[in-house]
Amino acid sequence: MNGTYRIVVGIDGTEGSVRALHWAAREAEVRGGTVQAITVWSWDGTGTLAPAASTPAEERARAEQILTAAVTKVADECPGVSFATDVIEDHAARALTHAARDADLLVLGSHGHSRLHHAVLGSISEECVRQATCPVVVLPALQPQATAKAAAAKSEAVVAR
Repeated sequence: MNGTYRIVVGIDGTEGSVRALHWAAREAEVRGGTVQAITVWSWDGTGTLAPAASTPAEERARAEQILTAAVTKVADECPGVSFATDVIEDHAARALTHAARDADLLVLGSHGHSRLHHAVLGSISEECVRQATCPVVVLPALQPQATAKAAAAKSEAVVAR
């Protein structure tokens, strides 16, 4: 493939968004594509990213730090994938769907920092599903039971080497 397959991923610092970035990177490897990782921030006086910032400049710096940490981690594990990054000040769903308007895929974790974890989809992922003009992949949140099974399987794989 020629690398024109583009996957946009929303990164908010949660484990779900890092899982979405891993998934997108593996998909980009298979398709010979690229990943555009985006962290969206806004300033309402309280900060949108956890923990809360006290100034707009601090909020933007926190967004940049979150994005850099996630992409560095995943890029080290997927050296054959090309990553682009963007930090955007806007409403998350609007910025993500706008960035993905000419993408092949938009990938998200199912829940971000909201306290509404009981919902099937988080509010941002639901808005993106409704507004996107490309296919959207929403990775479900890991359940504690699934996390324990994955950790056990990983440790068994290490022992088997």
